[in-house]
Amino acid sequence: MATISADNHGLRLATRYAVLVLIAIVFIFPLVFMLMSSLKPDQQLLQDTASLRAFLPVGDVSLRNYTAAFDRAPVALFIFNSVLVTGVTVVLSLLVCSMAAFAFVFIGWKGRDFLLTVILATLIVPFETIAIPLLLIASKLPWIGMDGLTWGWLNSYHVQIVPFIADGLTIFLFVQYFKDLPGELIEAARVEGATWPQIYRRIVMPLAGPVLATAAILKFLAMYNQYLWPLMVVQQEGYRPVMVGLQYFFQQNVAWGEVMAYLSMITVPVLAFYLYLQRAFIASIASTGVKG
Repeated sequence: MATISADNHGLRLATRYAVLVLIAIVFIFPLVFMLMSSLKPDQQLLQDTASLRAFLPVGDVSLRNYTAAFDRAPVALFIFNSVLVTGVTVVLSLLVCSMAAFAFVFIGWKGRDFLLTVILATLIVPFETIAIPLLLIASKLPWIGMDGLTWGWLNSYHVQIVPFIADGLTIFLFVQYFKDLPGELIEAARVEGATWPQIYRRIVMPLAGPVLATAAILKFLAMYNQYLWPLMVVQQEGYRPVMVGLQYFFQQNVAWGEVMAYLSMITVPVLAFYLYLQRAFIASIASTGVKG
């Protein structure tokens, strides 16, 4: 009986791994196609799409599309702009939204539940409905920078960052996670005389690794893939992100190899960020388990 049970367990495990491998292949195929296509001239690229050669580095393979992409558009500048805007927004968003969620969960104050309901209700409001009013406001707001006081936020980094620091989804994620934390920890800290900032910094946030990783990934993807808002508020090339920069490859004589090369280059930061947060997520889970 033990042998049969072990055989059944091994079969189920093998089946599970086979399914996971198939799912991984399905998700990897577009990336492989993009990478292989970026190495081929347009004529060969289009011919290979009808066969499995599209997923193989065969034929006239070179890095010409990458050099041509840099000649057509300032790719490095676009990637830098997107990484800067996205990175700053993610850091500020995690800080502001976690502090807001901490206040909603652990600090009792009048109107707390109503305000949280209003914030969560913003999740059903499409960004397109507020884009024009937000553009009109941003075009008239003052800003103090290196050049002193200026009016209007257009053509800047902060116009791409500030409107997206706080959002209902990130606050909701932190609220739900904080509600599951043991209340005894907070009560014990209050009895010992700890202040709310100390509890936030030394007790709550060290335990918030999983939700920090989750919120960071979602925020990173949302910001890095921004297209409509940067297109509306940025006209100067020096501030354009990668998604707006994609237009450069469709203005004249579309070269699909260059498009694939550009997409391959702008995908690298996303994959690197995801892999880094995956390791950080696993480390935080292990650390939390040891402390518990």
